[in-house]
Amino acid sequence: MAQSERQPLLSAPSDSSDDVPSDVLPTNGQRKHLTWISAYILVVSRVIGSGIFATPGTIVKSAGSVGLSLLIWAVGTVLAACALAVSMEYGCMLPRSGGEKVVYLEYTYPRPRFLASTLIAVQAVVLGFTASNCIVFAKYTFFAFNVVPTELQHKALAVGLMTAVTIIHGCFLRTGIWIQNAFGWVKIFLIGAISLTGIWVILLRPYDESDSLAPRPSSVFSWDTLWEDSNWSWNLLSTSLFKVFYSYAGLNNVNNVLGEVKDPIRTIKTVCPAALLTAGGLYFLANISYFLVVPLEDIKNSGELVAGLLFERLFGSHIGRTLFPLAIAISAAGNVMVVTYALARVNQEIARQGFLPWSRVLSSSKPFGAPLGGLIVHYIPSLLVIALPPQGDVYNFILDVEGYPGQVFSLAVTVGLLLLRYREPSLPRPFKAWLPAVWLRVVVCVALLSAPFFPPADGKSDVNFFYATYAIVGMGVIVFGILYWYIWTVLLPRWGGYKLEEEDEVLDDGTKITKLARSYT
Repeated sequence: MAQSERQPLLSAPSDSSDDVPSDVLPTNGQRKHLTWISAYILVVSRVIGSGIFATPGTIVKSAGSVGLSLLIWAVGTVLAACALAVSMEYGCMLPRSGGEKVVYLEYTYPRPRFLASTLIAVQAVVLGFTASNCIVFAKYTFFAFNVVPTELQHKALAVGLMTAVTIIHGCFLRTGIWIQNAFGWVKIFLIGAISLTGIWVILLRPYDESDSLAPRPSSVFSWDTLWEDSNWSWNLLSTSLFKVFYSYAGLNNVNNVLGEVKDPIRTIKTVCPAALLTAGGLYFLANISYFLVVPLEDIKNSGELVAGLLFERLFGSHIGRTLFPLAIAISAAGNVMVVTYALARVNQEIARQGFLPWSRVLSSSKPFGAPLGGLIVHYIPSLLVIALPPQGDVYNFILDVEGYPGQVFSLAVTVGLLLLRYREPSLPRPFKAWLPAVWLRVVVCVALLSAPFFPPADGKSDVNFFYATYAIVGMGVIVFGILYWYIWTVLLPRWGGYKLEEEDEVLDDGTKITKLARSYT
């Protein structure tokens, strides 16, 4: 919507969504059925996914040392907090479903007309997949049952999970919410168990020279060995930071579904910091546990199975190799559920604004009161990403490809926050991000976007591709979106002698949509 077309914000939003102006919080036929606890689980279960169970091994392999690995996690946590502050300010200003990729960018960058919305739509269709946690689910399930799967079996199980989650969320809304809440508590228990393992090793398990379970704690964290073999290549450090960001992805997950949250402003001001503290504390303790129990070389070579190695070494081949890895698989499945739940609503918002074909069908919540069309839009690219690429480094490559365009949008959103403070200083802000945190986020986004083009010292990345491949693919998606926008909003209307105009329509279920109609002059 163009800046000149917006209605003025006449009243400040309070802690209740009932006081939010209608142009900021439109009515889309959504029922507010998410309580504080459900919102907290929605965020925590999204954040604590496969990241802490699958990425530490790759991060240690890239960093080379225990000290640098922990430093990367610490820096990533601080930067995640800065990004969260930006999302919280936006969420309190514009408390409606859709989040930064639908609501915030569109509101902040109305010109060139339709560009922001088109880029969002292209990114949602091309990169809006949930593949990495499906892959982790399959790997840990087979690991738990001591099965070495073929590539077809591995992909079939991952696709089966994605299919089941789509059906549950599309046809059984309340059942899906109940299941993802239950999985969320399992996930919190599991990461808590991993985190407490380190304390147990230090305090309650005496070190025995004949016991090869774990290295001596003092030797693991002694200053002489803490930084040994550190790799300070900015290219590798940046990809490691991407993986830490991935492990914190979803701190703003509640922003995507604010239209369904009771007391959205009060909820976003409390749920998000609580989730950050929960995840940050558990992640730090979990990494300590890995280093205390699993030898460093085994961690580097563990791939996505570092948590499985930890439990196997602690509890043996029966409990440790079966029950806990199976619990990690359930945790990954829970993450798939909450990501699918949120991204389906993002897709629905994109369709509601007229930037996907068949917008009437994709915007509707019929017949089951759920965004079935948005789920289908999410399911198709997820299926392709799981089924088509070969196994091997696909997990890390997916994380990097997802992360790079995400940094482009994060930079645009963060700069946009500064623009809005200058352009609309009277816009009500129930929460205001600390300005140094905003600028730090800008600097880090620029640094991470440039990092892939600085080659590592040995010329190798953490995957068996050219070191800048993920950045090239990510930027290719954005360039494709710009070309697509230019063709259908500038070139074709110029050749056809028409203009694209927005027309509002209300569907039978109360959903308000915007159609892009041709207006001939």
